[in-house]
Amino acid sequence: MSEHFGTLSDGTEVHRWTLERAGTRVRVLSYGGIVQSVEVPDRDGRAANVVLGFADLEGYLAHPEPFLGALIGRYANRIAHARFPLDGVTYALEPNNAPNSLHGGPRGFDKRVWDVVPVEHGLRLSRVAPHGEEGFPGRLEVTATYTLDASGALRFAYEAVTDAPTVVNLTNHSYFNLGGPGSGGAGGHELRLAASRYTPVDADLIPTGELAEVADGRFDFRAARKVGAGYDHNFVLDKGVTDTPVEVAELHDPASGRVLTVATTEPGLQLYTADHLGEPFEPGDGVALETQHFPDSPNRPDFPSTELRPGARYRSETVYGFAVR
Repeated sequence: MSEHFGTLSDGTEVHRWTLERAGTRVRVLSYGGIVQSVEVPDRDGRAANVVLGFADLEGYLAHPEPFLGALIGRYANRIAHARFPLDGVTYALEPNNAPNSLHGGPRGFDKRVWDVVPVEHGLRLSRVAPHGEEGFPGRLEVTATYTLDASGALRFAYEAVTDAPTVVNLTNHSYFNLGGPGSGGAGGHELRLAASRYTPVDADLIPTGELAEVADGRFDFRAARKVGAGYDHNFVLDKGVTDTPVEVAELHDPASGRVLTVATTEPGLQLYTADHLGEPFEPGDGVALETQHFPDSPNRPDFPSTELRPGARYRSETVYGFAVR
């Protein structure tokens, strides 16, 4: 089911789609592929929205930087100095996180209107990113399929093909607060991550290249503990790249009993505790768990590769499951 959600300044209409299955209700926008809301029950059966979002299109247009719920591309996370080499050519990108490129640039996938068609228990979003968009090479044909499975889990399946060598790294940027609206910050949620290493960063949040052991310090979430604050870091998942999604994380809100599980094919997960969220939100109101390849991989040949070449197909899949405890 879809409905009119607003109109952009150039006259392009934006629609909202509603998916519902097994107690989960999800609303998705054609603008930015945004997941506007995810409603799931608590331990007493009371449903509430557990992701941060705006009530109208104007909210997303006025506050683009948090990337609330958006489909992120062509390259999720940061690329240092907004440039990278590929096959002997250095490509200059549009910087939007000086001096770096963040989440695909000033007009990444999160600020584009996607074509949306219904599929069984979900939606298929598609668009073509032309060669040179935000400085990236290659004409990239992208599809992102959002579905609800029989358990009410929300599944993201991404695919892409290119006509020239390029780099691709796609993710969803939802901020979770399992307590629901008005419950306070998410810093008290308990997080478990199957990651023995992480990528330390410099002052610009660019990986130094080291894969550091979490070593029972503040980055060690191998046993569940409170999330707290002060994180915008990529964790190196112990499983590496896999053909099918493997569970790597669990987020639990003791007050409501809600539990979020994360399974993915990706080798990394960015934990962002939203310390810089601004009005109408407060810092720490949500927790982002962005499955991904590592930040700045195009400049780090020792990191898992994000290169995509003609004749190959990019595939990535992530599943957010919901339960109560």
